[in-house]
Parts: sequence; structure tokens; C-alpha cells
Amino acid sequence: MADRLPPLRYTNRELSWMAFNKRVLMEAANDDNPIFEKIKFLSIVSTNLDEFFMVRVASLRDQVRAHYKGTDPSGLKPREHLILLMAEIRRQVNKQYKILNEIIFPELANEHIFLVHPENLTREQAAWLDEYFHREIFPVLTPMAVDESHYYPLILSRSLNIGVTLLVQAGKRNAFATVQVPAVLPRVVVLPASSGEKPILLMETVIMLYIGTLFRGRTVLSAYPYRITRNADLSFDEEEASDLLQTIQKSLKKRKWGSVIRLELQKNTPQEFISFLKNAMDITDSEVFTVDGPINLDFFMKYIYAFEGYARLKYPPFKPWVEAELTASHIFHAIADRDRFFYHPYDSFDPIVHFLEAAAEDKDVLAIKQTLYRVSGQSPVVSALALAAERGKQVTVLLELKARFDEENNIHWGQKLEKAGCHVIYGLRGLKTHSKIILVVRRESGRIVRYTHLGTGNYNDVTAASYTDMGLLTANPLIGQDASDFFNMLSTSGEMTAMKYLTAAPHQLRPEFLRLIKRERDHALAGRAARIRAKMNALVDPEIIEALYQAGQAGVKIELLVRGICCLQPAVKNVSENIAVHSIIGRFLEHARVYHFANGGTAELYLSSADWMPRNLDRRVELLFPVLDANIYERIMTTMEMQWADTAKAWNLKADAAYERLSKSAVNRPYNAQEAELLLRIDRSNAAVE
Repeated sequence: MADRLPPLRYTNRELSWMAFNKRVLMEAANDDNPIFEKIKFLSIVSTNLDEFFMVRVASLRDQVRAHYKGTDPSGLKPREHLILLMAEIRRQVNKQYKILNEIIFPELANEHIFLVHPENLTREQAAWLDEYFHREIFPVLTPMAVDESHYYPLILSRSLNIGVTLLVQAGKRNAFATVQVPAVLPRVVVLPASSGEKPILLMETVIMLYIGTLFRGRTVLSAYPYRITRNADLSFDEEEASDLLQTIQKSLKKRKWGSVIRLELQKNTPQEFISFLKNAMDITDSEVFTVDGPINLDFFMKYIYAFEGYARLKYPPFKPWVEAELTASHIFHAIADRDRFFYHPYDSFDPIVHFLEAAAEDKDVLAIKQTLYRVSGQSPVVSALALAAERGKQVTVLLELKARFDEENNIHWGQKLEKAGCHVIYGLRGLKTHSKIILVVRRESGRIVRYTHLGTGNYNDVTAASYTDMGLLTANPLIGQDASDFFNMLSTSGEMTAMKYLTAAPHQLRPEFLRLIKRERDHALAGRAARIRAKMNALVDPEIIEALYQAGQAGVKIELLVRGICCLQPAVKNVSENIAVHSIIGRFLEHARVYHFANGGTAELYLSSADWMPRNLDRRVELLFPVLDANIYERIMTTMEMQWADTAKAWNLKADAAYERLSKSAVNRPYNAQEAELLLRIDRSNAAVE
């Protein structure tokens, strides 16, 4: 491992993540986006911050409380790191609500969608709301008092609540109570109105309007909404965990009741009320966030974005491309004919599901092996695997239980697969299995043939519609043999030996990437063609970054598409002048990992499940695989060139770690690579029809 880099050469990971979240936030203010897409970006920012607090901020705060004095690769100690981070979070939250009040609410009002103040309810709306509250809401509510005979209740993490102050006898301290806004009820209540109007109230507003009905015989002095976030970083000793499934199930219960790391309130909340909650939650002012609007803005995407009849306020719909041969019943013949490439969501995810469904039904298929990391709530992938087992196929699934925030979902699917007769492996001790691979073993004309799918993204039909990922279906026998060896390693926890085409983490991938980068440096020093073009979600690993610096200093031109965190600092004199970094934040979440090396004129192209992060290279089971088909190579390289040329949704990372929109420097109409990909599929569909 390389020595820690000097601070001027390495950006702090958490601050870089905040810069990414800021780029997402800027899309909520981007006039190129329809209003319903703006509210989606605004919601994503809130969801991102929730997870960031529960894991990254929580971990950093634990370091401070443990008096850890070490520094991160950027040179920051935990306390100064946390101070800088919280200041940036506050700036970003303030910006989020400024966009909400100055852009989002006015634009929604222009479309006759608006929040109604209770004082402005019409007589008809008030009567309807009264009936709705007593019929639908009141029976679900449970007020909980806090007094001499009642301890402060445990408040569920990320639940929205209403704190209530109650009058007690003169000379005595006022009492306090709390009411949880039930998650089973819709947060957005649409009021009756004339055609074309959509007046709404938020559920917490409705409950506060009727709060007196919950405390009969008592005087309610005030009521204010609040929300807490708890430490959700699961930690347990796998060496001591004899049953990983039971251990994770127990840890999930603890996640709901971890220590409070954030308290959110509205700006009109009085200090006395805030002080009471701070004492009850055992937090300080640094963990209190007051916002100028509704708490937690994820309701925009969950409810308002889902309003029917507003398609004109969203991105135009599109139909993913499907190759005709892959919809036929003989999908195995189509794969045997040539490798098949997919670039989701532009190319449909359906052929991957069909591949599994065909394997489940095909009498000649003997076995199916697959890794699963995150799957959807109604997963057709899991259903196909269960069907295959029920039809007598040998089905082995490595289902990663430690996929953060998907643990419960994966436990559910694991139990379903086991009931169907699948052999389920619940991850490997000390590692997360993040690779994306399917192996289908089929008997054809008396011989065994292997069909393999390899991808950069999860086997999730829902996210495949909004995440850009790449994958291959191949009948290459050498890749199939590698896949067999890989699954044997997973099922036996054996050591991974060298394979012909596949390279696996945690032992092989780091040295392989370093070898490929160093090889480019050597080519440059010898005057041969040398260039690195790579695309990933995050670039964090110090050793990889140092290798890239050395390659760039040797003359290698390096172009990096890094959607999220980037700790490398490009364009720094005498350090990284040959390195440029772009980040695309657009309609789809860029998720593919692509690595291209000029290799002295004999170029090599790889796809992978791994980012350049320590966790991917050292603590996960990942796969890197080559693109061998010349036509697929050209398609991917064209995509890489299109993305590098993007001036509509791309940002350029500067030497000072700040990002600037490339659209500012665009001479002509900004070029949108994602839109261009969609147009290519439309042209292809039209050509197929003709």
C-alpha cells in the first residue's frame, strides 16, 4: 500500500460526496428539467442525506467520541473533519429549501398544485377534511404522554412526529406528549377542488389541525413536527457470529434504536421546545437542523411525482430497445451465435429475465448459479430462480445479506429461494459479494455448454429502468470455465486461483488494476500509445490515485468519468496536469464501470462491478471482465466518447476540488449524451419497423 498522500493531492471523501449531492441538488434548479423531474432531484437529495447521516456522519461522530486522533488521507482529524462537514451540510440544506421556496413551489403553483394553509380551506374542503380525519386518520393515531409516570418513548428513526405541549396546573411545568405521523397513511392529502386544481395538505398539518381531539379534557398549548435520524451503521463480529442470518436479523432491530445523530425541526419551532427534545435525545446544538419548510422532502417523489395526468411535466417516456432474437424462445441459440451486449436502461432488462426464465423451463438446462446483491420488491429474477429449482434444476444463489439497507429484503428472498429448493449461500465471512454474474449449464448434443451473464449493475428490474449499467451474455467456453471456477470458490470459500479472463477481488483486482495503470506509464515513457479512459461511481483508493498521478506525470492522457466521490485532484501543476475528471448528473443515474487502456496500440477494454475504492478492491468479492467482441468494443467506446463530449449534464472537476458546469463553456447548444443514447434507440426501432 502506498504511503498516505499529502493533503494537496487528496480530497476528503465525505466532502467530495457532499459536492456530488450538491450537483444532484443543482438539477432541482436546472431549467432544462421539467418541474416533476426537479422535485424528484429535490427528493433524492433528502434521501441521500438520510443515508449519509446514518452511516458516514454516525461513523465520524463515533470517532470523535472515542477521541481518535488519526487523520484521513486528506490530512483531516475526525473533529475538524466533522466541523467542516456539518457546516457544508447546513449550507446545502439551506440551499435545498431556498430552491424549494423560490423555484419548486412557484412552478408547482403555476400548474395549480399547491400547499393549502389551513386558514384558507373552503367550507366544502373543511367539511370533507373533518370527515376524512375522523374516518381514516384518528383511529390510527396514538398520543404518548411524557410525565412523571411516563418515560420519553423511543422514537423510530426517520419517522415524522408531532411534539405537543400541554397545559398543567398553574405554577407547574407544562407537560409534553408526542404523536407519530403513521407511515401507513399517505403523507399527501389531496383536497376536493375544481377541475384542474390540486390543493394539498401534508398529513402532519392535518393531525396538528385536529390535535386537540387526541387530548380530551386537556389544553393544547402548541404542536410542532420533528424528525430524528439514528446511527444505523451495523457492526458485529462475524468471527463470533455462528449464524450470520440470525446475527443480521438482531442487528437490524438495533438499527431502529441507535443513538440520535440528527434532529430536524421547522424554523418556527420555539427554543423551549427544541431544548426539551435535545435533552430527551441527548444531543447538542450541532445535531439540530431547522428548515424553512416541510421536514423531509422525499414526499415529492413518493406522492406528487406519482400524480396521474402530469406526463407533460416529466421527461418524455421511452421504450427500451430489445433485439428481436432475444425475445424468441431460442435465446441460447442467439447467445451461441455471438456475444450480446446490453446498455441499460436504453436496452431492456427483459432479456436478462427471459434468459433465466428460459433456463428454468428448458429441459436441457442442468444448473443455474447466480450472485444477488440488491433485487426489487417483486423480483422476476428471484421468481425465475425459484421456478428453476421447482422444475428440478440445480440452483445455487449467493445472496448477500450485508447489502446495506437491503438486508431485510434479502432475508425475505433468501427464505423464499430456500423453500423452492435452491441452495442459498448467505454471503462470505468478512466480505461482501458485490459481483454480478449468472452461469447457466446446459447439455447440448451430449456435451456441456456454459452460458454466462456478466454485468456492472444489480439484477434489479426496477433500478435497471433508471440506472445506466452494462452487461454481456456470452457462450465463450473459457469465460464459462472461469465462471464455474468462480462459483466453486464462492460455495467452498476456497482460494481464488488465476483465471483465463475473469479477475476477482479481494486478492486479484487491486494488483491487476495497478499493473494495467503501470503498463500505460511504461508505454508513455517508451513513446508508445498510452491513454486511460475510465468510468466509475467513485474514485477513493489512495494507491490507485497515486498510480494515476505517476502515469499522468509520465505522459499518459487520463480521462475519468466519475459520477460521485472523487478524491483525486486533477489539473494540479506538476502532479496531475494530464488528468481530467467529468461527472454526469442527468435523467439516469450513471452506474456502469468501464476501464479502457490504450496499451501501446493494442487496446484493452474491461467492464466491472467494482469502483476504485478500498472497499471494492480489498473487502468485497468483485469481478473484472474483458470485452472481446470487436463490435461491442466499438459500441462501448462510442458511448465513452459521447459521454466525454457531454456539455449539458456534465461537470468538470477543477484543481481546487470545486465543480463547474461544462454547459457554461459550450459554444453551441449543449450536447446531452443520455438524450443522444435515447435517440439512437429510437432510430434503431424505426429502422427495424421499416
